[in-house]
Amino acid sequence: MLSGERAGTLRTARPDALPGILAGAAGVAAATAAIYPLKSVAPVVSLSVVYLPAILLVSAVWGLWLGLATSLFSAAAFNFFHLPPVGRFTISDSRNWVALGAFTIVAVAMSTIAEAARNRALEAERRRAEADLAAALARELLGGSETAGALGAAARRVALALGLSSAAIELGRAEGDERRRAFALSGADGVQVATLLVPGKLSGDAEQRLSAYLVPALGALVAIALRRDALQAEAVETAALRRSDDVKTAVLRAVSHDLRTPVTAIVAAGHALGSDSLSAGERADLSAAVVQEGEQLAALVDKLLDLSRLQAGRAEPRRDWISLEDIVLAARDGLPESAGPVRLSIDPDVPPVRADAAHLERAFANLLENALRYSGGQPVSVHVRRSGTRVVARVVDQGPGIRPAERVRIFEPFYRIPPTRTSTGEPWSGSGLGLAIAKGFVEANGGTISVDSLPGQGSSFVVTLPIEQPAVPDPAPEPAAPLPT
Repeated sequence: MLSGERAGTLRTARPDALPGILAGAAGVAAATAAIYPLKSVAPVVSLSVVYLPAILLVSAVWGLWLGLATSLFSAAAFNFFHLPPVGRFTISDSRNWVALGAFTIVAVAMSTIAEAARNRALEAERRRAEADLAAALARELLGGSETAGALGAAARRVALALGLSSAAIELGRAEGDERRRAFALSGADGVQVATLLVPGKLSGDAEQRLSAYLVPALGALVAIALRRDALQAEAVETAALRRSDDVKTAVLRAVSHDLRTPVTAIVAAGHALGSDSLSAGERADLSAAVVQEGEQLAALVDKLLDLSRLQAGRAEPRRDWISLEDIVLAARDGLPESAGPVRLSIDPDVPPVRADAAHLERAFANLLENALRYSGGQPVSVHVRRSGTRVVARVVDQGPGIRPAERVRIFEPFYRIPPTRTSTGEPWSGSGLGLAIAKGFVEANGGTISVDSLPGQGSSFVVTLPIEQPAVPDPAPEPAAPLPT
């Protein structure tokens, strides 16, 4: 804000003339009275300078014409009251004519100089107000996120600065009428970018200020603000395209590695099964490998489909009252036996939640799979409790933990923390989709998911879901009493 809401005001009206007339009369009267005691210490012809302060004050504050009037009034008073013959507007000594003339010339000259100084001060004040207004408009138009939202505040600044009843800025071209005047706002290239609309009746000073200074400056600022909006939009679009390219690259990498590995194993096993030299045990092993790799491939395809549904906004939940204990047990039972042990703890006061059972089962299955992957063969624990109006489920592992720099990215699709090794010594190489899918399904059902972790102390994934009160059915109406027969 400008100091006192006046720093950007471009109005410089002169003060009223009546106070100036009264001030001039009072100053001349005071100077006339002050000369009487001074006559005893200085020649009377040299005491005319006593009138000069009043002349300077009136000229500096109320302008040249009142200053000249005060000068002439001072000369007349000095002649009438102090130059012989006193009490008359005649001068007996010719030397006093010279003194009176010199005083009048000096008084007029000082009035003119004071008026020039006043005009310079007023012009400096206008320039300062214009600079303050330009700075305020720049803050309004360039400091926000969107130009369209800042036009109203900028228009109010213009109205306040010029003392207008209203003002509006509209993007593009707008036509004026008998009530509103339209000023085109153009950029440095001369192309109109907006229109300033002000009341139809303007004072001469306001119109001059608008045409000479405010409209060009405001047009340049609006053009710059619109250009900034365009650059920001281009930057957002560029970032989105870059992000899209990153996702495409990650998908290609996942396809090239995570899909190729099971496909290669299946093809190799299929070729081997065609050999007549295989024993029954070898055929059984190859058949089991085909099934295992096929299940892994199907799980990865399911994850890709889940992620595609979530990102496309097509994963609308089918809400029903479900037990979170049943959901976690189903997610645990769906994991392979080789995944590792999972310990479940459910508080007795945990109520049912209203959510999509399939969504939450997939979410907890991915959380458990992720926890077992990094637990190094140690048990993973799940604790479900009630906290106020929410149900809180914690999935805790005893793995290496997550560094702070990685915690902000682990829920991004295809992001993978550097792999650890399983209990058998083999490296884990997940798809980087599980946590993203878990987050999407939990949030689709009105919940939240977060992670607490310290390097070397394991990780705790926290899922919170809202508790809704079941609708109470209306009581059945009492049967009507039989009518008397």
